[in-house]
Order: sequence, then structure tokens, then C-alpha cells
Amino acid sequence: MQKIEEVIVHPLVLLSVVDHYHRVAKETKKRVVGVLLGETYKGRLDINNSFAVPFEEDPQDPKVWFLDHNYLETMFGMFKRINAREKIVGWYSSGPGVKVPDIQINESFKKYEVNPIFVVIDIQASETLELPAQAYVSKEEVNEEGSIVKNFLHLPTILGCSEPEEVGVEHLLRDVRDVAATSLATETQHKIAALKAMLTRIQTIQEYIELVLNGEKANHEIFFKLQEAFNHLPDTNSLSQEFAVNQNNTYLALYLASITRSVLSLHSLINNKSKA
Repeated sequence: MQKIEEVIVHPLVLLSVVDHYHRVAKETKKRVVGVLLGETYKGRLDINNSFAVPFEEDPQDPKVWFLDHNYLETMFGMFKRINAREKIVGWYSSGPGVKVPDIQINESFKKYEVNPIFVVIDIQASETLELPAQAYVSKEEVNEEGSIVKNFLHLPTILGCSEPEEVGVEHLLRDVRDVAATSLATETQHKIAALKAMLTRIQTIQEYIELVLNGEKANHEIFFKLQEAFNHLPDTNSLSQEFAVNQNNTYLALYLASITRSVLSLHSLINNKSKA
């Protein structure tokens, strides 16, 4: 693996680890361990998939642990048949934090990846971490006694997602509703979120067009897509005329209804006078 400068953890990985923890170690002091799959490009590691691995450790002696490598290799073989681009890039632990045997576990993963990445995912979402995931890589150092030891070096970690994942997360968030909020307030929030997302995309388009105007080589496929989007925009002139016609028809109906009410009122008044 090339030198990693940034680690990007995708939402699917977080969801898988949380599910793994709640199925295996919920309401216990145990932690769960699994394999991370991803791709590396120009110093950027995208961790976009994962799977759980059977793991046990002695709570009394942290040096005693067991990781089922046969299960790991079988699962990775099946994953590889689905997506050959995804490689084993490291492993994860539900934490909390880095533990004593983690260096040894990390060394065992070197049979699958020369320099594996270790990601600690905070299931409890503690306030000590800015993000629920923190990535580390092992590094050899010389201690005061002159011997070589291995420690974990923290790597810049961010949460990111591709466009399909972003759409899926937005749909999930729409289903997480505040019970105290009214339907009108919920719909308003959805509209505001949609407008903000649209504004972000329009700003991206504007920045790209400005770069092209400043001399950057244009991508004709992008401009074809932009033209296609502009072709779907409605004709505002015809819309304004239609709105005016509909508004006049509505006012006419209201005017006729008002006249009808007035005539009925006069008719009732005449009837009352004649009876008197």
C-alpha cells in the first residue's frame, strides 16, 4: 500500500460496525473486531465496506486473544467475487480507544496487507472524540533503551460518502422525525434542506464555469449535461401568463359567489318585509 495521508470512512462501515456491536456485545464490556475493505488513490484511502470476524479476548489477560483467520479468508473470498477492486486495507475495533493487544492484532493482519490501517469506531459516541472513527497506522520507533518498538500513529480521518450514499443517508434522515414537530414544520425543513443542497450544486457549477472561462480545458460531456438540465427548466413567461389566467378565473368565481350571496340576502329581506 502506498503512503496514506488521509482516511475516509464511509457511512456503510459505521452502520455495519454498530450493527455488529449490537448483535454481539451490547450491554457487555466486550468489543467487536472486523475487517475493513477499500481502495487507495493518491494517498487517500476510501474505506467503503467491512465485515465482522469472530473475535475473543481474555478480560483478565489482554495478551490472550483469538481471531478466526479461516472465517476471515472465506468471507473475503466471497466479497472479492462481488467486487474485485475492494482490498483488505485493515481492521476495526469498537473500542473504547486503543488497547494493549492491538499492536499484535495489527501484526497478524500484515499477511493480508503490508501496512494495515487500524480504525477505532466509538459505538457510544463519547465526547472525547471529535469523530466517531479514528484511524491509526503502526510505526517503528526507537525507545530510550535503544530497542525498536511499534506504536500507533494517528492519521487524519474524515467521514465521507459518494453520491449514491449521500442520497441514501438523506432518505434515512428524512425518516428520523421529531415527534414534537408538526407536519408543516417537517415539510418546511425538508424544503429548506433541498434548497440548500440545490444551492450547493449550483455554486459548484458556477465555480466550474468560471474555471473554464479563466482558461481551464472544458469537458464537453459536462456542458451537455448542463444543457440538458437547462432544457428541463420551465418557460417562466408562459407560466406567468397561466398564473394570471388562473388568478383571474379564481377572482371571477369569488365575485360571482359574492353577488349570489348579496342577491339571496336581498331576497330574504324582501320576503320578511312582505310577511310583516
